[in-house]
Amino acid sequence: MRADIGIALDGDADRVIIVDENGRLVDGDQLMAVVAQSWQEDGKLSQPGIVATIMSNLGLERYLQSIGLSLARTPVGDRYVLEYMREHGFNIGGEQSGHMILSDYCTTGDGLVAAMQVMAVVKRRGKPVSEVCHTFDPLPQILKNVRFKGGKPLEQAGVSKAIEAARLRLGAEGRLVIRPSGTEPVIRVMAEGDDRKLIEEIVDEVCEAVTAAAA
Repeated sequence: MRADIGIALDGDADRVIIVDENGRLVDGDQLMAVVAQSWQEDGKLSQPGIVATIMSNLGLERYLQSIGLSLARTPVGDRYVLEYMREHGFNIGGEQSGHMILSDYCTTGDGLVAAMQVMAVVKRRGKPVSEVCHTFDPLPQILKNVRFKGGKPLEQAGVSKAIEAARLRLGAEGRLVIRPSGTEPVIRVMAEGDDRKLIEEIVDEVCEAVTAAAA
């Protein structure tokens, strides 16, 4: 079987993004799911789960649960993923951006190693990349940034109240992640869940509260 696949690495080759035969991008969440399931079948997982950041899609977490695996979450940044992996004995970790750490082979992200693992699964399955690398349907995920000039808007009472109300509306069927950027004066507001309209409303409401506090 011919398996058309596109592979792109970033400048230092620690991240990989794959494109299937239909021109559809495959992100790091899908790639981690593919490799995790393959390693589970082969008995290669050192722990029954993988490590990812708070930005990985809830669909990944639900998929892993459906095959008996867990998803441990860390703050954004591959160093936090690696630290958790080392501390708790995991051998697969990564980020939605395509930064995958497969500690059986290397001590940091390596896009080429990750791509080869995925290609091995495609070869073994004997199916198109679009089928092999689409293990779950991502939940709607909305991310917006609010720029501020100074101060600590997340500590303002109005923002805390808006965040609490948003979490109550989402309940157990979604996630809300609010965090300051580590590189610029920006508050990142992300929500995801089954109801796109609801999460759009929630993100807008929290962003409005942050904007008001930062004015």
